[in-house]
This record gives sequence, C-alpha cells and structure tokens, in this order.
Amino acid sequence: MGEIVRFVPKSEQERARLIREARAIYEQIFPPADQVSEPQVPKK
Repeated sequence: MGEIVRFVPKSEQERARLIREARAIYEQIFPPADQVSEPQVPKK
C-alpha cells in the first residue's frame, strides 16, 4: 500500500542505457585508480 509508480518515457530509458554503456566502456579503457594493480617494488 502506498507504492508510487513512476512512468519513465522510452527516450529517458534509452538515454540512461546509453550512459551506462558509455561508462562501462570508459572504465574498461581508463580503470579507476583504486583498481589499477601496479607492481610493488620492494623497499630496501
């Protein structure tokens, strides 16, 4: 009871899908800094 249903236009759904897709591609090319595993050089 009390649920609100929001109707989203098809164009807005398509826009959101394209943005998600673009972000996924961008993150494949430029991974976030915390996920980059750089080789650790042992300190002497």
